[in-house]
Parts: sequence; structure tokens; C-alpha cells
Amino acid sequence: MTFGGWTRGGAGISRRSVLSIGAGFAAAATGVGRAPRANAADTVPRQLTVAVIGDGRTGVWASLRAGVGGRNLEQELGTKIVWQPGFTASLPVMEAIKAGSVDFTFATATAVVNAVPARVPIVPLAAYPLPVDEVDFLVQASSSIKTAADLKGKKIAHQNGTTGTYSLIKYLETAGLRLSDVQAVSLSGADAFTAFAQGSIDGWIHWQPATALALTKLGGKARLLPDVKTYDYAFYVARSDVAAKYPQLFAKFVKIIRETQAYIFAHPAESVALWASQGGFPPNGTEQAVYEKLVRDARLSESTAVALRPIDEAAAASTQDLADNFHALGVLPNKVDVRSFLLGAQFDTAKKAVTLELGA
Repeated sequence: MTFGGWTRGGAGISRRSVLSIGAGFAAAATGVGRAPRANAADTVPRQLTVAVIGDGRTGVWASLRAGVGGRNLEQELGTKIVWQPGFTASLPVMEAIKAGSVDFTFATATAVVNAVPARVPIVPLAAYPLPVDEVDFLVQASSSIKTAADLKGKKIAHQNGTTGTYSLIKYLETAGLRLSDVQAVSLSGADAFTAFAQGSIDGWIHWQPATALALTKLGGKARLLPDVKTYDYAFYVARSDVAAKYPQLFAKFVKIIRETQAYIFAHPAESVALWASQGGFPPNGTEQAVYEKLVRDARLSESTAVALRPIDEAAAASTQDLADNFHALGVLPNKVDVRSFLLGAQFDTAKKAVTLELGA
């Protein structure tokens, strides 16, 4: 299936597609389209609270806060931005939105799927397929595991209910296996690295930058399984009552995110050096080199945000498949009709505003 300039089957978006898409937005990310501060009190809220997942010292938020390419986010949006740190993942952000303490956030498909039955008041604004090669599957260098078929009965670490889980499910399917055919253990990235380094697990599936950094630290003790892919989407969502009042504001915000990611992709060395200067990692060290390669190769979760677009059938169908798989495995206690939610007419006003900014 082809849409919006990239081809997508069941997997994520490729680096080649990012190159072609990003080139179209790179110029826009260097100063084009700057808007003066809005004066009309009813066009923007007094302030906007944005969730920061992780320490916020790398990625789009770090670049925006530093004003890359001459950007001034508050001036462009015409409102004060309050950055709310302290979130380990997008799933806990859903609770903060429900409590009214966060207005806008990045969200994984998993977070959206969990938000629907929990009646978290979100408006899905835009989505993009994660990089097709964002996830890696590490096995011990001396292991007999060569393909998905060899995983039967093996002890495999994943972080339950995440992109890693979904990629593991899909990878096992290529060999006619199910998650129950392996000894699946749920571990955080840090704990999985320790377990893998100690040899107490046979394999570990996770996303970037954790696996790229792990490979660097492990040296010749680990290798990657081939043909492991990422299948799900990422979203940007807003709290419902704020989105209902200011749809144009959020539409402009997602466009700025898309342009900023294009700038990062077009200026990898500059961007990664900036993140190092903000404390993301030690400057001029191994981590900086790993991050720069991941940016150049478009393998970080935000890399493919250059393909941000209004919510469409492809995003909805992919997320429904994830929900159905998680329900079948017991990760979700009940079936969730996330497709109908994402494509619901109640979001038409927001979708129209986003479409005007991003294009159909």
C-alpha cells in the first residue's frame, strides 16, 4: 500500500523513504513560516504543558528547547510552553492527561490502545510509522540461534506491552511460532542488558538507542538476528478539552515537530553535538558517535516523524492489529476497538486543522 510518498506494507518506514520525505521539509525547518506571537486571547491558551519522556536532553524536544534553526517555539505558537519531565514512557503520561496535568505528548501505539478503554480524554492528532529497523534482536555470539525458528523454548527478554513485544510476536509468526512457544520474560532495558551480559537469557529484543549502545559495550559477545522489523505507529495526542478549543494551535505544533525532525535528519552532527552539550551524554564519546549514526540511519523512534500526517486508515488498522494481538496474549484484558476510536467523527475538527497544516 502506498500513501503520502512512502510505501508501507506491514512494517515501518525505511531510511530511504525518510531521505526523500525529509528533504521536502528540511528547508521549512530553517526559518520558513515563522509566525509572530498571537495577540487574540481566544486563539491560544495562556500556557501549554508538554510531557517530556526521559530526561528530554535528546531528540525533538531537546532541539526545540534549544531553538535549532532559529526556531522559537513559544513565539511560533503564541503561548508559554511548560515542559513536564519525569515520565519513563508514554503510558504513564496517559494518567497525567486524565488528571489534567498534561496537554500534549508523544504516544506509542501501546499507550493509545491502553488509553481507549481507560477513557483517557485524548484527541489523536497525527501519526507516523516507526522506523522499520528501530528494533534489534540480540543473541549471544556463540548461540546456535540463527533464525526465528531457533527461538522455540529459548529464554527471551522483552519489555511487556511495548514495541519490542509486538516485534517479537511478529518475528515469531514468520516461523509459525507464538509467544507461548518461547520463555518470554519481561525486563526493562537496563535489566535486560545486565541479564544478557551475564548470559542468563538467550536473547533480547528492544529498541534504539538501547540496543545499539549495548552492542558497543558488549563488543564481540553479541550479534543480531536478521530480518527483525518494527511494525507499529507512533502518535502525537492532545488533551480533549484543550484540543477542542485550540485545534489550529495543535495542528501547527505537529507541523513544527515534523519540520524540526527534518532539520535533525539534515544536520545530524550539529544536532547530536547539541544534545551532548545539554547533558544527553558525554561530548565526543562513544555514545555521541552511536547517536549520530542512529540519526543518520533514521533508526530512532522520532526519526520517521518527518512522515507525520493526519490519522488515517493505515495507522488505525496497524494499531488495531497490535491491540488484537495484545488481547489474544492477555496483555489487554478486553478487546479494544481502537480503529473506530482513531477514525471517529468526533475528531473531525482536529483532523481538518491538521490536514491543512500537514497535507492529506
